[in-house]
Amino acid sequence: MSYLSVKKAEKFDIEINTIASDKSISHRSAIFSLLSDKPSSIKNFLRAEDTLNTLNIVRLLGAEVADDGEMIVITPPESFKEPSEILYCGNSGTAMRLFMGFLAPHEGFYILHGDKYLASRPMRRVADPLRKIGANIDGRVKGNLSPIAIRGAKLEGFTYASPISSAQVKSAMILAALYADGMSEFSEPRLSRDHTERMLVGMGAEIIADKDKIKILPLTAPLKPLDITVPSDPSSGFFFAVAAAIIPESRVVIQDVSLNPTRIEAYKVLQRMGTNIEFIAKEEVYEPIGDIVVQYGALKAVSVEENIAWLIDELPALSIVMAVAKGTSVIKNAAELRVKESDRITTVVDNLKICGIDCKEYEDGYEIVGGKFVGDGVIDSHGDHRIAMSFAIAGLLGSIMIEDIECINTSFPNFITLLENITKVSYGD
Repeated sequence: MSYLSVKKAEKFDIEINTIASDKSISHRSAIFSLLSDKPSSIKNFLRAEDTLNTLNIVRLLGAEVADDGEMIVITPPESFKEPSEILYCGNSGTAMRLFMGFLAPHEGFYILHGDKYLASRPMRRVADPLRKIGANIDGRVKGNLSPIAIRGAKLEGFTYASPISSAQVKSAMILAALYADGMSEFSEPRLSRDHTERMLVGMGAEIIADKDKIKILPLTAPLKPLDITVPSDPSSGFFFAVAAAIIPESRVVIQDVSLNPTRIEAYKVLQRMGTNIEFIAKEEVYEPIGDIVVQYGALKAVSVEENIAWLIDELPALSIVMAVAKGTSVIKNAAELRVKESDRITTVVDNLKICGIDCKEYEDGYEIVGGKFVGDGVIDSHGDHRIAMSFAIAGLLGSIMIEDIECINTSFPNFITLLENITKVSYGD
């Protein structure tokens, strides 16, 4: 089993311009290119395992993909190819769920599958509403687990109120609605991350958003092609924001990241906890882009109960800050953490206890009493990239070994290289 050993760090002051490209936008750029009839140009596409799998699925559906190392050009097919092999999504729930919505209205037979971790994640949250509007979708355990089989069918326009706030569910339903018979309406309890709406509207789709409700008109013609530079990923950058937040006298500048309000909520929580943060806007085409400056400040406990869909991915890293903040921090309304790459509520709590932190698990979150990290712990990532990287950052406080780190390559291939700018690390099999 692969491991990463991280040594305790001293204060640092660095600027990072090589944070991994945004994973969510990279997935969407590849998939949405199929909605046009002209070539799309994508700069700064994330070349990580999960996003490259998505790019390969696009290729298997008949698109031509040209990659010169700097720009990817995707030329969509005149009609989609019925692939003779399984469409492999790797570890990505985003890819599987978005492709379910995209492929459901397209003629042909398709099978989506992933690694052992993705194969245990629930898909009925997308499959069930799609079935209700005419989709032919099946899978293991009554259509809940992959492999997911799809036979394209004509879909009806719909009005669907999602019981959960999920950008993946919303995006899948929007993609299906673009090919449905009649206008569709989607709503969710609270607005989830809105990359899909922003990008599709930029391509010419008729999507009318009103807070947590969206109206989608079916396509009458192909959309305009994308011409996009994928910004750096604020979720990936957040690991290094946490590093600056927990190491006294430290500072980091995270350059050229998405400043989409639905993507920087975790940074806002860090501000509430006492970290000094500045957002510097630079440009806005499909997404607002700029720099984030993070500087150490005395930390206090916080309660996080709102806008959970905006920071669900960052909660494991945020738990590291809570573990050293003064007082007792609480996460609520985050049951969605249980169906990520691992059960992130249990994995966070169990691993914090290994590090000597007093914490308590709840069905929809956890409670963390700020204290002092005990070094020399051995952490099991459970194949979850965000758990692995969060506890690698925790190692800056007291030396930690993380097992099963191959998962880091699914989203942030140069994470360890950047970490070496702060402290000494060792890794191997």
